[in-house]
Order: sequence, then structure tokens, then C-alpha cells
Amino acid sequence: MMYRVSSMTAPLRKVAVRKPSASLINADPAVWHYGPEFKSDLVAENHAAFVKTLTDAGVEIFWMAEDDGGIADAVFTYDASLVTPAGAILMSPGKVLRAGEQHLHRAFYDAHDIPIVGAITGTGRAEAGDTLWLDDETLIIGRGFRTNTVGAGQIRDIMADLKIDTHVFDLPVYTGAEACLHLMSLISLVDTKTALVCMPLLPVGLLELLNDKGFDLIEAPFAEFEQSGALSTNVLATAPGECIMLDGLPETHAALVDAGINVRLFRGDALCIGCEGGPTCLTRPLLREPIAV
Repeated sequence: MMYRVSSMTAPLRKVAVRKPSASLINADPAVWHYGPEFKSDLVAENHAAFVKTLTDAGVEIFWMAEDDGGIADAVFTYDASLVTPAGAILMSPGKVLRAGEQHLHRAFYDAHDIPIVGAITGTGRAEAGDTLWLDDETLIIGRGFRTNTVGAGQIRDIMADLKIDTHVFDLPVYTGAEACLHLMSLISLVDTKTALVCMPLLPVGLLELLNDKGFDLIEAPFAEFEQSGALSTNVLATAPGECIMLDGLPETHAALVDAGINVRLFRGDALCIGCEGGPTCLTRPLLREPIAV
């Protein structure tokens, strides 16, 4: 099977990634809202280290076309589409400079015979970083500066057709509209019923839902959350209890290990912290293997 995703933690088998292109390497940090950690001469090395970590975890890599249409952020392949058990949904990014990025994903899906089951249209804006599978029947959506009410509603309608329940939560303003604060900036699932969370910024309704569903919560140290530009909580699960995270965040790493999570580290400050996107953002999961229960 080429595609099926309805979990954040089921064994990750196939992902789509895109190499950092000239548009990223030559990007103006002031225009793209990149931070002082952005080092154009190191982004390719950081990305290669991440891809090696993925392959070491047994993940098969599918490369998107290197031509990104001048969209520097297109290296963060998670955001412009969302894969479901039925096929892909094309997003419509809320960051103005990423407008039209979903068409790059459409070309990839067409080339690999992956059906497209829906798209965010009209005034709807949505980025997949504002979505998260709690379980096979439940998707949560963050409404904020990147995903608006119309976009969240369109995702909800598409998911209803797929018999998937959705919950929408407002995200905090935090550092403002220019910064990238996705729903997945505040929570990452690291095991089937365990989540790493930024507790001070977590929506109350989401906390209640996690408690109702019996999740164990690992609180991310807030100092490292701030130090990393909200990326300490951006952790990619490759299987239940197995994950990949940025190196250089020892307190968050220790909190995960203490909770019994096996962690692979990679050095990615120049790309991830510099450009506001973590290891999850660098992948578009295509296939997570369902776990028999």
C-alpha cells in the first residue's frame, strides 16, 4: 500500500520530503520570518542528517520535485496537504508567501497515483500543521493565524464524509501573527496514549479531551519551548514510543526518556529553529501501518 494515515504514532513506513532548494538557501530572513539561527550554508547538512535519521528508523523516503516554485518554506512538506485513509486533502496555506504550495503536492500525488479526496477552497485557509490525529476516528484542528474558521470548517466537512470525528480549538496569540505557531507546536503524540505538551499554552478544551481519552501527558519544560522558538514540542513519532527530535534540548529529551520514550536526535538548528519548522514539519507522512488491536 502506498498511502494511509490516521495516526500520529503508528509505525511510519513512507514519507514525502523535499530537499532544501535555492529559494531556501538564498531566502531573505526578514521576508520569510527566519530567525538568527538560520544559516544558509548549513541547511542542506541539517536536512541530510534528518533524512538519515528517518532511514535509520526504517522509513522509506519519497522525494518531491526539487523545483518549489520559489516557496522557501516548501521544504516543510507536512503543511500543504494531509493524507487520510482515503487519500490526500490539499490545504491552502495561511502564510501568504506559501500561497499555491498545495499545487506542488497535487503534482506529487498525481505522479504516485494517490487520490485527492478534497481541497480547501475559496476564502478557506488551512495548514496541516494545525491538524493532529488523536486516534483512527478523531482529528483535532487548531484555528489560528494559519488556519481560519472557513478552512477548519472545510476540513471538518471532508472528514465527516470519511466518518472521522473532528474537534476545533482556538490557538493562543503567543508571539503574534508573523510567527509560526501551529497546533503541533503545542502537542506531539509520542505513544498511542502519551503526548508531549506545552501545558501553559494548551487550549483548555483540548486538555479536557486528552483527559477524557485517557492520555498520559509529558509536560515540556517551558524554558526550552521558548528557547527553541516553540520547536521543543515538535517531535516526530516513528512508532509507538519511538520518536525523532532536535538535539540540544536536554531537559525535554530527559522528560521523554524518563517517560519510557526511545528518542533519536539530530542536529538541525540552522534549518529547523532558524526557519520555524521541526522534524514533523519536514515530512509528509504517506503511510503509517495500522496496528492490530
